[in-house]
Amino acid sequence: MDLGHNPALTVGAQVELAVRLIAGLALGAIIGFERELHRQPAGFRTHSLVSLGAALFAIISGYGYGGAAIDPTRITAQIVSGIGFIGAGTILQYRGHIRGLTTAASLWSVAAIGTATGTGLYVLAVLGTILILVVLSLLDRVEAYARRRLSLRPDGYDLAEGAAQETRQPEAAAGPAQGATTPPPSAHEPEPEQPEGELEDLP
Repeated sequence: MDLGHNPALTVGAQVELAVRLIAGLALGAIIGFERELHRQPAGFRTHSLVSLGAALFAIISGYGYGGAAIDPTRITAQIVSGIGFIGAGTILQYRGHIRGLTTAASLWSVAAIGTATGTGLYVLAVLGTILILVVLSLLDRVEAYARRRLSLRPDGYDLAEGAAQETRQPEAAAGPAQGATTPPPSAHEPEPEQPEGELEDLP
């Protein structure tokens, strides 16, 4: 049984595939470094490995099966679904705050960068990396400014409306106590007796 690659890859082709792997690793590391600066759980190493793995899968789907009649897009589709499980592990919910959505999206995007380098689309991969960095770095400030103007938390909760509701609740609880009046004495209650020494003589 012949286990060799058919057709055999030349030295130049193998060098080209190695360059694709290195490019995928480097571009993923750049995005991971930005996430590392923001102290995210998925940082430098995670993004590097995701991009490298996606590039490797893309190379295998195109060159690993020789002349076999397969659909290389099936492996690419599995990369997308597989990265979804990794991204889900970075999403956390704590006291009403949802964190990790941006990091999950960056992992998904890094997988696309690795796939692009694995298929030799270097220009597309570099351009995609630049755009991802713009979104993560510059648009983060725009988003923070917009949330301050709208008084919104990162999960979309309206801080101004929440503060107004918290103010109205104590007022509603204290309203009946402040407006309450002393009930009039009952008609069945006996009148206080007047001392005998203070009785006036009748004419």
